[in-house]
Amino acid sequence: MRILPRSPIRSCCQQLGMLVIMLHTLAVVNGFYLPGLAPVNFCKKSDVSSTCKSDVILYVNRLNTEESVIPYEYHHFDFCLGKEENSPVENLGQVVFGERIRPGPYNIQFLENVECAKACTKTYKGGQTDSDRRMMVLKKGISLNYQHHWIVDNMPVTWCYQLENGKQYCSIGFPMGCLVRQDSDGCPINSMYNKPLHYYPFNHVDLEITYHSGAAEEWGSIPSSGRIISVKVSPKSINHVDPEKPNCQSTDPLAIKDSSLKSGEVLNIVYTYGVKFTQNNDVKWSSRWDYILESMPHTNIQWFSILNSLVIVLFLSGMVAMIMLRTLHKDIARYNQMDSGEDAQEEFGWKLVHGDVFRPPRKGMILSVFLGSGVQVLVMSMITLGFACLGFLSPANRGALMTCSMVLFVSLGTPAGYVSARIYKSFGGVKWKSNVILTSIVCPGVVFSLFFVMNLVLWGENSSGAVPFSTLVALLALWFGVSVPLTFVGAYFGFRKRALEHPVRTNQIPRQIPDQSIYTQPIPGIVMGGVLPFGCIFIQLFFILSSLWSNQMYYMFGFLFLVFLILIITCSETTILLCYFHLCAEDYHWWWRSFLTSGFTAVYLFIYCCHYFVTKLSIKDSASTFLYFGYTAIMVFLFFLLTGTIGFFACFWFIRKIYSVVKVD
Repeated sequence: MRILPRSPIRSCCQQLGMLVIMLHTLAVVNGFYLPGLAPVNFCKKSDVSSTCKSDVILYVNRLNTEESVIPYEYHHFDFCLGKEENSPVENLGQVVFGERIRPGPYNIQFLENVECAKACTKTYKGGQTDSDRRMMVLKKGISLNYQHHWIVDNMPVTWCYQLENGKQYCSIGFPMGCLVRQDSDGCPINSMYNKPLHYYPFNHVDLEITYHSGAAEEWGSIPSSGRIISVKVSPKSINHVDPEKPNCQSTDPLAIKDSSLKSGEVLNIVYTYGVKFTQNNDVKWSSRWDYILESMPHTNIQWFSILNSLVIVLFLSGMVAMIMLRTLHKDIARYNQMDSGEDAQEEFGWKLVHGDVFRPPRKGMILSVFLGSGVQVLVMSMITLGFACLGFLSPANRGALMTCSMVLFVSLGTPAGYVSARIYKSFGGVKWKSNVILTSIVCPGVVFSLFFVMNLVLWGENSSGAVPFSTLVALLALWFGVSVPLTFVGAYFGFRKRALEHPVRTNQIPRQIPDQSIYTQPIPGIVMGGVLPFGCIFIQLFFILSSLWSNQMYYMFGFLFLVFLILIITCSETTILLCYFHLCAEDYHWWWRSFLTSGFTAVYLFIYCCHYFVTKLSIKDSASTFLYFGYTAIMVFLFFLLTGTIGFFACFWFIRKIYSVVKVD
């Protein structure tokens, strides 16, 4: 045995150092924001021209709540409706996420203040089946605290109020009403709403629209024009005695009893609104999202603490890598000192299993399929996060994140087929047809099957989150019309390439593996392997889950991209370290173990999602519980493929490097 002139240890250290420098550079670089949306100029109705418009259209979106996973469309709760034929076209991501944007019933003209205007009147008569059903749906929505989500000029309409610490919190949704359950309860909006077992629907809204008015030379505007920078709402419950002459100054709230309406009893709910325009030239149009993002309590965190945690994780993973490299260097130096024939026969450690380390694993077909799909998810995640960091997938561009992810996943069928074919051929596999079919069907099929089952539940609940049948057909067309053919193309080129040549030959007879200690057995090693990678993501995981289930807005893509890079490094180094220990213990079954070691991080992800469900959410109904864990299963499965693939290829590269250093005569 001899050492090759150029050892990979030094180059590996250099590459690690370069990665550390890159991560530190990313941490200090200032981000920039490119929403990709052009500003809209508004002006008075008398000054309408080709450069400005007077109609301020208020759009209503689906309603959702933290107490249920099931969203509903605006018209589900029998509110006033606008002209739905003028609804904007939704992209694929919005449809999949369940967003249903429709024009609202409010007539708003720029710079025209409105004190009290009626949108419509909804009448309920006791004893009528349809009326009782509509009232029951309205009460259920109020009791579950469903939230309105309105949009004006692509800005969310916010509901701002003071917190206990004196700071202002601006929510991107506001409740449709409140329920006073007992004497000790009260409505958070108004202490006068205090009758026990009464519902208070918020049938009046005061809209304060703030605009920035610039000079004509700024954007070619005309007098009395401007750009909207914020829209804030103040909901109220008002008992309008005369539906034809509503009194918006009344302090008498509309209280609806918990019991059903008596036969023949009539209840009128008059929906009214007021509009007030306020000029503010201190805030620029490009900074109009700042007050929303800065006021959120779940995102108002100490940035230094997050960065400090990430640096600690990176430091620990760097220390692990350096310890491993120093040990490897000593091993190679010790092998190099074996000059006599007697010493050369005393092989030990990882060199002893050189004739079995590249022996094909069991179930190599499934492993190659998982690796192909894992590469697909990995590349999709990197490109999507790259675009998100540049601002193209910002919250202002609704549905763009999901649309980009799905399009990229479908378009990346070629690398999935190529990687799967190359790995399967290196295992000595010959069933190339089965390999390419399974690669294009298994993992996407698992995700689509779970999604379809949950969609059936949403259909049964008449939820807006249910994807229409036409969209399901479009998704199937993308899958079988684009992804599957591209997978076949990638597999074709993968199988045409020569099989991977390993640096050492494989013995015909497998070597017997000695008894292993508890630390080098498969299950303890796999369980320990996912701890450190999970430790570097759980901080960001909380904010991601809050944006998914608690109606928070996620925008920290720069930190997320940094965490993603550290996750890749941590998964790689942890898997390599444990793989080295197993090889030193003369256990050469590393193929599946390398995939499962880093892939076990997904199990910790699932446990954390269960913890979040129990501690942060108030979901009680069975349908919402099923949907939560169904969507969690999709996320965990994709994360399992992602992290498992990272660990496998890191270990694959490591083993090829160390066995290429030694030469067995």
